Amino acid sequence: MSQTITLTAPDQSPFEAYVAEPEGDPVGGLVLIHEIWGLVDHIRDVADRYAAEGWLVVAPDILSHEGVPPEVGAELFAARGHPDEKVRVAAQPRLRALFSAAYAPDYAEWAVSALGAAVSWLEDEPGVRGRIAVTGFCFGGTYAFLLAAGDDRVRAAVPFYGAAPDAADIARIHVPVLAFYGEEDSALVDALPGVRDAMRQAGVDFETVVYSDAGHAFFNDNGPRYRAGDAADTWRRTLEFLRTRVER
Repeated sequence: MSQTITLTAPDQSPFEAYVAEPEGDPVGGLVLIHEIWGLVDHIRDVADRYAAEGWLVVAPDILSHEGVPPEVGAELFAARGHPDEKVRVAAQPRLRALFSAAYAPDYAEWAVSALGAAVSWLEDEPGVRGRIAVTGFCFGGTYAFLLAAGDDRVRAAVPFYGAAPDAADIARIHVPVLAFYGEEDSALVDALPGVRDAMRQAGVDFETVVYSDAGHAFFNDNGPRYRAGDAADTWRRTLEFLRTRVER
């Protein structure tokens, strides 16, 4: 079963979240953070898949707060991969504005606080019993790292091709992290040795999997970079990781 709920950030601003519920008691609660395109149908589908595995999932819409509702995100996603170069070029100003707003420091502070409200919602749900994890993709992978650093109620984090925070925030992570990357995603992979070193110095249980035939966004089965085999492997690994680190 699924529904859309309204949550309230600490600054009292409301935001919506998609909730996917399992049959029976949940094995745990999961915050699912969307890509830069927002809470589009792909993310809702992923939430439903986790619910089918027993998780109570809350997927917050944290981009509508910046004026990018899911329908706009879906439009920009389609324009970015459009076969007509004129369509792709015409979308560039809106894409730049979106990326600039979404990665601004003041927005990041609000977004992490809103994600904390999603954690609070899960915490109050029957059957969760403190068993809460976070996962996210791209933009959402970056925020999965940040939520793990900023909220000690989270027991584990699974970022997909997200940028890790700086060393100061890494030092605040006290939960196991399983991170996925595509080898062709050069900016993130080139930075990975430094991230591993910072995680090691901070004592973080940090596991990485890098797929040799994949680039960015390889899990998104609506996009041109989708790699079915790699996506299936991440799904298996994620469920096992969550089972051993959160469900117990």
